[in-house]
Amino acid sequence: MHPIIKLVSQRLALGILLLFGASALIFGLTEALPGDAAQAVLGQSATPEALANLREEMGLNRPALTRYFEWLGGIVQGDLGQSLTNKLDIAESIGKRLGNTLFLACVAAIVSVPLAIFLGLLAVRFRNRWPDKLISAVTLTTVSIPEFLIGYVVIYYISVKLGWFSSLAMINDSMSFWQKLNAIALPAFVLTLVVLAQMMRMTRAAILNLMQSAYIETAELKGLSTFQVIARHAFPNAISPIVNVVMLNLAYLVVGVVVVEVVFVYPGMGQYLVDAVTKRDVPVVLACGVVFAAVYIGLNMVADIVSILANPRLRHPK
Repeated sequence: MHPIIKLVSQRLALGILLLFGASALIFGLTEALPGDAAQAVLGQSATPEALANLREEMGLNRPALTRYFEWLGGIVQGDLGQSLTNKLDIAESIGKRLGNTLFLACVAAIVSVPLAIFLGLLAVRFRNRWPDKLISAVTLTTVSIPEFLIGYVVIYYISVKLGWFSSLAMINDSMSFWQKLNAIALPAFVLTLVVLAQMMRMTRAAILNLMQSAYIETAELKGLSTFQVIARHAFPNAISPIVNVVMLNLAYLVVGVVVVEVVFVYPGMGQYLVDAVTKRDVPVVLACGVVFAAVYIGLNMVADIVSILANPRLRHPK
């Protein structure tokens, strides 16, 4: 078997195994919580008889392992169950919410990824000079501040003081693409600030690590400018670590967007999860946890596969 095919197959198998383990962990943690779904539906004042009847109806009196495999089988078939609070199909609700979260994450990624790579290249070009120090200082400052604080500061100055954008990032299907972009401008801006620093610094570090290589010195001796040497020779060979950190930050944009969505009241997966936790809607919490785990594991798996494909020793084995 070709080395690339073997390694990619191993990564895929590992990803499936990790997802299985994550689902078991999520289910186990919800089982360990005090109370249960029947208690959440009927409330603290429910009689023992009513609780026993509802637990019987919901199948909560069966062994946890049996319920886990039934729940897992439903997930494999695309059946995430029903919400306890509104009896709506969870898969349908998550489909809408996940679409909103992915839209916000994609907009932030389209802005932050090229900008981070450009700033990283610029920092290498002017390393140890004022542009490099300024870029590093600004990006480190933004990544050191909690997301919710950045969000509230942005709302205060841009929305309240200047009145440029609404502080509530509410979108719906009747809005046009440009109206949606206008609505999510502030949360997308906050997410861009949060993920920019790590991608920029990894780009800078990866390229600087290659600048002392022999082929870089050869390119400089040919008379190429510093920026040409960086862009044409150093950057392509630094793709692997850069892709890894980009994928990790893309995973954060989808999975770690909860705080930003709550701050801007954005109707995405994060807001949906927080509402479910508040109402103790256990099936929704389980479904959201599995979706977040799948996205995170999937993007990390893509990063591993891209790194494998970018390795010339694997593409051209002797």
